[in-house]
Amino acid sequence: MSDLSRKIDEIKKLPEKEQIYSLNELIAQEGVDAPEAIKELKQLLAPYGYGNIGLAQINPILGDIKYNAQKVVKYISYAEKIGLDVIIFPELTLVGYPIEDIIDRHPIIVEENIKWLNEIAKITKQTRAIVGFIEKVKSQTGRRYYNSVAILAEGKIESIVRKTLLPTYSEFYDSRYFEPSPVIGNQPPETLCNLDKVYDSPKLSTINKLKYGITICEDCWNNSDFFVPNLYKVDPVKELAKEFPDILVNCSASPTRTKKEQLKHNMLSYISRQHKTIFIYVNQVGAIDNISFDGSSRVYNPRGELIARAKSFEEQLLIVNPIKGLGKIYPLASGLEKTLREPKIFTLDYEPDLERTYKTIIQGIRDYFKKTGFRRAVLGLSGGLDSSVCAVLLADALLPQNVFGVSMPSKLTSDESKNDAKELANNLGINFTQAPIKNMYDVINTSLQELFDQVEQKWDNRYKKSFTPDNIQARSRAMLLWGISNEFGSCLPIATSDKSELYMGYATINGDMSGGFAPIADVTKTKLFALARWMNKNRDIKNAIPESVIAKRPGAELAINPKTGKPLLAEEALMPYEFLDEVIWRIENKHESYNEMLNSQFLYEKEKSIDLTQKIEWLDKFYRRMSTSLYKWSILPPSVLVDARSINKNDYRQPITSSHIDYKGLVEEEIKNIIADWL
Repeated sequence: MSDLSRKIDEIKKLPEKEQIYSLNELIAQEGVDAPEAIKELKQLLAPYGYGNIGLAQINPILGDIKYNAQKVVKYISYAEKIGLDVIIFPELTLVGYPIEDIIDRHPIIVEENIKWLNEIAKITKQTRAIVGFIEKVKSQTGRRYYNSVAILAEGKIESIVRKTLLPTYSEFYDSRYFEPSPVIGNQPPETLCNLDKVYDSPKLSTINKLKYGITICEDCWNNSDFFVPNLYKVDPVKELAKEFPDILVNCSASPTRTKKEQLKHNMLSYISRQHKTIFIYVNQVGAIDNISFDGSSRVYNPRGELIARAKSFEEQLLIVNPIKGLGKIYPLASGLEKTLREPKIFTLDYEPDLERTYKTIIQGIRDYFKKTGFRRAVLGLSGGLDSSVCAVLLADALLPQNVFGVSMPSKLTSDESKNDAKELANNLGINFTQAPIKNMYDVINTSLQELFDQVEQKWDNRYKKSFTPDNIQARSRAMLLWGISNEFGSCLPIATSDKSELYMGYATINGDMSGGFAPIADVTKTKLFALARWMNKNRDIKNAIPESVIAKRPGAELAINPKTGKPLLAEEALMPYEFLDEVIWRIENKHESYNEMLNSQFLYEKEKSIDLTQKIEWLDKFYRRMSTSLYKWSILPPSVLVDARSINKNDYRQPITSSHIDYKGLVEEEIKNIIADWL
């Protein structure tokens, strides 16, 4: 008896539903060349009759149509073999989402994805396949493309559905290149790339006795009862619900962000309950540049109850039959379940979001490297929190042998920091070496001072005290890391700046900001401390980050604080991180103004007494430094979006020359007096 046969025999001892899911996972591991397992699964599904559905959450490579089509064909073939009624893929299956301006600059991609769609249609049989693609617009007005899905069966395209609502906010740019659909629901196949008129055809698709209403991503995010105010004038789901579908389907590419799961779960549950209809949501998985998709495709029954959910951060074909009660709920990242009804307040209790944060960044690193062809990463190990957390994440995403940590001490680097860096590398099993920068610093500093003396003969306003010595150190380290990257193949240097310090510009261009990827650029310092402790507790190898790294107060060890005679600490240059991170949270999540924050009680104030003068000083410093840091944000390397809001340029855009904004604002009387002075 073969090993595979033994596994199948063990699975047969399980309850029927567990047999279905265990066989499906076994086939996923063994591949479709496991006919015995496929035969068993088909026999188990057959008695359910109609309503057997596959949710195919795939991880596409952006623009690699051949690669993506191969996945689609593989899943369709499997769905046919086990007798599914329908298999549903995410939004823009064939090209990946978001495709952005590539399709305008290189329209051949659109042409190719339509060719592939037509050929894939020819291999379909009884199982319907709902496949996302980009469609050309024939009209002489409007944008050039539709975001569409095609229903394929029996060797042809049966019908087409186009996306109606086009998000253009945060990381979304849909209305930049897509035209909103002029009609909700199905249109006949003859409208492919030729929707010059709207046909009066059934809005729903009938598949093996059941009526399906199909929408695409944002089309389900405009329920006027759930969202107040809502963003669009029309609700496609509501319009389809008027046709009394048995099942509503949403083909999606929805990124993971802090609090996104809570919002998504509550919204989808509300929609299915409101319309008393089964709701199926199929989401993309994997990362594309800055954006990470968690998958977690799911099904709700007409009472709004979750009855099935796919794995998070993994490709999977989830088999369900919501009519007959077949479904399995795979767990979310630990902690998310208990936050589904959590109020929107600032908290330092990051525990419920730490596993999701970890998996989001791991997926972001792994996919960025894999999809760009890089295999190895090099980073500076300072013995501090930021580089330590980055090293753990890189080791877990790329494997330890593909990570090289370099300690680059200066004359200000403490023995403790050097020892912490070495201990961390040993704990992780990554490559490690030490490369002191004293000689490089001395040579560069001498050369620069000679140059400055020459410049001063022509220019005035030379700083009496500058940050030049600090920046020489940071940039010397970056030069060494880039040198390793240039010298050894498939290697990318890592920028280790965190979100809190980026907001304050407490990072050096061409220094610690320099790199090909920035894993933690959307994670605040207080959350990084929590993430470090979480990883020490939850990774297979415990306590990889030395406790001394987590216990020490952060500092770059670039300059001496004249008041203490010791290396300047980050909070001495900035403010307490607990206060700083709440300012960031209030701006990003509540859009509070300077004065609103001044008149609100911070969590920090509940625990430590500070007077109004101190609070004003910190807020003034925050806005002053933030205003002069905008140019740094604009050159931040690709980074993983983690928080609900971000300064990542994929999520937030602000002109660099807007640094003169008055964030405090004026009352009408002050404005009146200013105008009077001008007259």
